[in-house]
Amino acid sequence: MAKYLLVDGYNMAFRAFYALPELARSDGFPTGALHGWVKTLWKLEDMESPEAVSVFFDKGGSSRHQAVHADYKANRADTPEPLLQQFPLIEQLTGLMGYPVQSQEGIEADDLIASAALQLHAQGHSVVIVSADKDLAQLVQPNITQLLPAPTANPRIGWRKLDEAAVLAKFGVPPEKIPDYLALVGDHSDNIPGIQGVGPKTAVKWIQEYGDIAGILAHRSELKPVRFQDKIAACEDTLKRNLDMVTLRTNFPISGSERLPVQNKELVALLESMEMKRAAQDAWARYGLGI
Repeated sequence: MAKYLLVDGYNMAFRAFYALPELARSDGFPTGALHGWVKTLWKLEDMESPEAVSVFFDKGGSSRHQAVHADYKANRADTPEPLLQQFPLIEQLTGLMGYPVQSQEGIEADDLIASAALQLHAQGHSVVIVSADKDLAQLVQPNITQLLPAPTANPRIGWRKLDEAAVLAKFGVPPEKIPDYLALVGDHSDNIPGIQGVGPKTAVKWIQEYGDIAGILAHRSELKPVRFQDKIAACEDTLKRNLDMVTLRTNFPISGSERLPVQNKELVALLESMEMKRAAQDAWARYGLGI
C-alpha cells in the first residue's frame, strides 16, 4: 500500500502568500508566495514521506456549481495581483519538483481531489488530502485522512490530521454526514447560504435525530424549536440545492498521479532567476543533479 498526498493547490497557495511578508525580486516582481510554496511542499514531504504527491488547481471555475447557483463563490475578494503574477510560476515549480499538476476545465479541484482519493483508495492505497476546506472532510474514512494546515491567525497550533474520530469531534457529525451538515449551516467561503437561524448545534441535533436532509424534511412538522417547522418547509428547494452543491463528485477520470522525475537543473535555474538563493541551495542539497 502506497501513500499519496493530494494537495489543494489554490488553498495552499493562498496560505503561502499570506503567511509570509511581501517579498520581491530586485526588479520588484513578487516572490513571497513562491518562497512559501516551495517550503510547504518540502515540509509535507518530510512530515508524511509519501510515495507521490499530486497538486490540484481549479481551471475556469466550476460549471456544475454555477449552473445551480450563479453567485457561487461570488463573495470572495479578487485575488491580489501579486499572487496572480506568481500562479504560473507556482505551477511550473510544482512540475519541476516532480509533482503532477492536475486540473480540468470547468471542474472544481475539490471534485478532482475526491475522484482521485476514491480511485486510489479503491486500488488499496493510503490517501492524505491536504486542504483546509470543510467539504473535503466528507471523504475521510479508513486510509483516507485530511491534513489541515496551521491557521494563519494562530500558526503555533500546527498541522492537524483528521481521521473519522477527529471529524466527528470537530463537526459533531461523522464524515458521511458533512454534506447534510453544510447544507443546513451553509459554507460562507463558497457563498452557499445556510438556513437562517440554523447553527451548528441545531444542525447536529437534527442530523442525529433524523439522519440526513431527507429525514429532516420528512419530519419537518416535528422539528424543535417549533419556529423552524414552517421555515424548513419553505426552504426545501434551498436545502436540496445546497446538498447537491456541497456533495463532492467522485466520477471524474484521473490519470498521472505517480511521482515525476525531479528536473533539478531547471528547478535551480528558476529559483535563482527569482533570486531565491536559499531555496536553490536547498534544492541542490535535496535532489542533487536531478535529471
